[in-house]
Amino acid sequence: MKISTFVKAAFTALALGTAFTSCATSDFLSLAGSVAADAGYEPAAKALNSMSKAAEEITPENEYYIGRSVTANILTNYKVYENYRLEQYLNKICQVLVVNSEDPELYNGYHVKILDSSEVNAFSTSAGHILITRGLIDCTSSEDELAAVIAHEIGHIQLKHSLKSIKTSRYTQAIKDTVGAALATNLDNAVGEVVSDMVNNGYSQQQEFDADSFAIQLMADSGYDPQAIIGMLQNMKSRSSSNTGKGLFKTHPSPDKRITNANKTLPMLLVDDTKSYRIKRYNTATK
Repeated sequence: MKISTFVKAAFTALALGTAFTSCATSDFLSLAGSVAADAGYEPAAKALNSMSKAAEEITPENEYYIGRSVTANILTNYKVYENYRLEQYLNKICQVLVVNSEDPELYNGYHVKILDSSEVNAFSTSAGHILITRGLIDCTSSEDELAAVIAHEIGHIQLKHSLKSIKTSRYTQAIKDTVGAALATNLDNAVGEVVSDMVNNGYSQQQEFDADSFAIQLMADSGYDPQAIIGMLQNMKSRSSSNTGKGLFKTHPSPDKRITNANKTLPMLLVDDTKSYRIKRYNTATK
């Protein structure tokens, strides 16, 4: 098979795989890869097998174990902050939010941990792990603002932002394998930049805005004041000058951009009958 003919055929298969990501598509591509290998077309076999992997659906169990690996990687760079009372408090807020979300059931549930760092940052993984630094907690002044932080991370999980990044990475590799060794070198730099950008810059700006919008709606549905996300972002803004290029200030849109976006999506304020109780609970847990 001529390389040009193979590339056209392989890209056609890749396009079909992208359009119809299902078990049937994955099985078809896997079978095609086996046939190509048996026929001696190793480049074709490699490309089709990569496409098969890219087309595979990620099960809830897969999501959990992928997320666990990501969490383990994060914990190689941060120590866990041992404060049982504060951790339990954050998990209670998380559970209130999760119960009121559209997708409350997650393989092995949701769990919040505190990272012992003054850096303003937070992470969430598909395993349901939400990791928040002491520095970000210090950017809050109420339970509602803490709820905004946690709801934002729940948004990343339920909107499956990390899994979309994984699928993008899979298809990038499939394209490299499809083009073949003769052309792969020309793509290495571009692909490397894409992967580096994902690792160093976090989610896309639109995904961050989507997570904020998700958080606003979830807070309202859970009885929290959705306007609290503005207060939290303003607190972050006041600390941005001393943290430029670090944590959330490196990986997220600026607080000003997030505030502008949030103001577009804020719903009407709900009557908040439990605010005084939450103020007392926040002061008890964080002092």
